[in-house]
Amino acid sequence: MTGSEHVKSLKACLAEMSGWVLNTYRDVEIRGIAWDSRKVKPGNVFFALVGDHYDGHQFVSTAVAKGAVAVVGTRTPARLTVPYVQIQGDDRLALAKFSSAFYNHPSKKLVVIGVTGTDGKTTTANLIYHILNTAGVPVGMISTVNALIGDETLDTGFHVTTPEAPDIQRYLAQMLDAGLTHVVLETTSHGLAQRRVAEVSYDLAAVTNVTHEHLDYHRNYEGYLQAKGMLFEALSPGEGTPGVEKLAVLNKDDRSFAYLTGRTRVKQLSYSLSDSADLWADDIVSTPSYLSFRVHGPGETFSIQTPLIGHYNVHNSLAAIGVTVYGLDVPVTAAQRAFSTVATVPGRMEAIDLGQDFMAIVDFAHTPNAIRQALTTARDLCDGKLIAVFGSAGLRDVEKRRLMPEIAAGIADEMILTAEDPRTESLEKILTDMAEGAVQGGGRQGEDFWLEPDRGMAIRRAVNRAEPGDLVIVCGKGHEQSMCFGHVEYTWDDRTALRAALAERMDVPGPEMPKLPTSPQ
Repeated sequence: MTGSEHVKSLKACLAEMSGWVLNTYRDVEIRGIAWDSRKVKPGNVFFALVGDHYDGHQFVSTAVAKGAVAVVGTRTPARLTVPYVQIQGDDRLALAKFSSAFYNHPSKKLVVIGVTGTDGKTTTANLIYHILNTAGVPVGMISTVNALIGDETLDTGFHVTTPEAPDIQRYLAQMLDAGLTHVVLETTSHGLAQRRVAEVSYDLAAVTNVTHEHLDYHRNYEGYLQAKGMLFEALSPGEGTPGVEKLAVLNKDDRSFAYLTGRTRVKQLSYSLSDSADLWADDIVSTPSYLSFRVHGPGETFSIQTPLIGHYNVHNSLAAIGVTVYGLDVPVTAAQRAFSTVATVPGRMEAIDLGQDFMAIVDFAHTPNAIRQALTTARDLCDGKLIAVFGSAGLRDVEKRRLMPEIAAGIADEMILTAEDPRTESLEKILTDMAEGAVQGGGRQGEDFWLEPDRGMAIRRAVNRAEPGDLVIVCGKGHEQSMCFGHVEYTWDDRTALRAALAERMDVPGPEMPKLPTSPQ
């Protein structure tokens, strides 16, 4: 039976939530869980969640019309042709508990490794996955890019953070069905705060860093840090997977360290670029084609060489080594082999080469810290000009609109500021805010930075300005496959756009430039 074929009674799913249920109801068999009325399938139970901008109870009749066999909500029971279960308490936590019960609590039968942080989560999760896979451990992964289950790769969607609780539990159940024993779960602050992972039984957890991001949602850095801390609170002492000691891997070079140390009640392993930590690195060599460094761990020293580029990947690598070598007893030789064979993570410092005489890179950097790290790395990789293209998302943290170009102005030679998911905000206003930040950082509009609303034209402009030995870096979208204008997601891939611009300049075959609402007609 695969994860998609689970069948269970409504009463069995609610059995562990007896104190939450306020009414009597008729038991029915359910075959899936939906929280979006547009995605209800026959046999589903529909959870009517109440959010900041919507109330799922308004869509109950739509869900029933589409085949929902039961409804769970927090409002007074409505007159329906299907059972309605009224619950009290946190409806998102209820969804997580119900989902875990429906799929028979799969995380309790797996070694679950959580990876959180502002920047570097996906790279670190991929490294952990690849190290375990190389060591022969049957491992799966759920990241913001995809879910890897055996030989199957599942797209987790557009603009996702951590998937919703029913999806997570379904993926975990599928992993068990596929015979996997370990899973790496990229865990975002939204996923933690919105209780999507509340019923995941974590065994090990690592943090990359906690820097300026998502303050539109968490209000301030302290709120953001508290959300990240929920992962380490979930590592409570006591029952875990037999043979695995619970472990928290913490970055001693990051400002989050003191706080997370206090939130963690299990064994801790610190990592750093100085010898003040349990696990540290020196002899770092960063080139356009590889990164190498020496690792000092408890009782041993060994060398790593990897095709990953960028000084910042030393921290990501140490976090992965902490989890695998020191948390799960993976042999050092297996870890070394994994690092030497790891593939570039899609959209992370990914080089695009059509034979041009300058470097062209796509990176996911979309926070002040990530922009600093990506541009500093790019600066070290080129002898000529560094030309950066990036924007700032609408309906997100407003402060970083000025911070990112202010930082970039001190590193890049030229910047082209452009659209990046403006959503329902004014793109002109976003670019005006970014221009103020660029000027604050010493930039001069029309001389070393320009505003170009259309992202395709911005990438073309950067490519056409490049000379031999220069480096063009396009930041912000990375692996993502769409861009949001208004409420519409338009197909977009920075890598495709960069290839299109390079092909046009070089007059060689290549893809067409994707179209956006801002594109010239």
